[in-house]
Amino acid sequence: MTPQQASAKAAEICRLAPVVPVLVIDDLAFARPLAEALVAGGLPALEVTLRTPVALDVIRAMAEVPGGVVGAGTLLTPADVKAAKAAGAMFGVSPGATDRLLDACEEHDLPLLAGAATSSEVMALLERGYTVQKFFPAEANGGAPALKAIGAPLPQVSFCPTGGISLANARDYLSLSNVLCVGGSWVAPKGLMEKGDWAGITALAAEAAALPR
Repeated sequence: MTPQQASAKAAEICRLAPVVPVLVIDDLAFARPLAEALVAGGLPALEVTLRTPVALDVIRAMAEVPGGVVGAGTLLTPADVKAAKAAGAMFGVSPGATDRLLDACEEHDLPLLAGAATSSEVMALLERGYTVQKFFPAEANGGAPALKAIGAPLPQVSFCPTGGISLANARDYLSLSNVLCVGGSWVAPKGLMEKGDWAGITALAAEAAALPR
């Protein structure tokens, strides 16, 4: 998969909904009902971060949910890429970018939202052919005003900003011409998962899916 093909696929996934849930899941039992609740609410693209021992099993379980497009977040190494692809991930997300990680994603045909925080990092990815990127950590790096400023000299790059984004500030990002969607964890709070309140999560997803962009 070329960077250009990866970017086209990443853009397609980002346009599925205004918000991509960023999920840190400790209990495999939550996987399927959570995915079903989020998809029912209108958020089909799901990022499962590889931050817990059960993350790959969660990806496997969520990949079986009709309508879901499951990706693997926190990809750091080529081994992560290989394992995520084998588990059924349809896209990848990383906090940054290295040549080895990009090589692995291209080799394994895994579209990647590679992280960038500065104009130089954005330009380095663009030079390689990546026109769809992740802006991370968004709020810590100046938020929507910073991303708007980056977009002025680099209008050919589109972003999925994540990091510190909530319902309260998501609109600030989604109003920017260089933002395709945002990533956030607020749509799947741990408290609701532990209570099994899947209807509550569906309601939060529906609220997020209705955000204008």
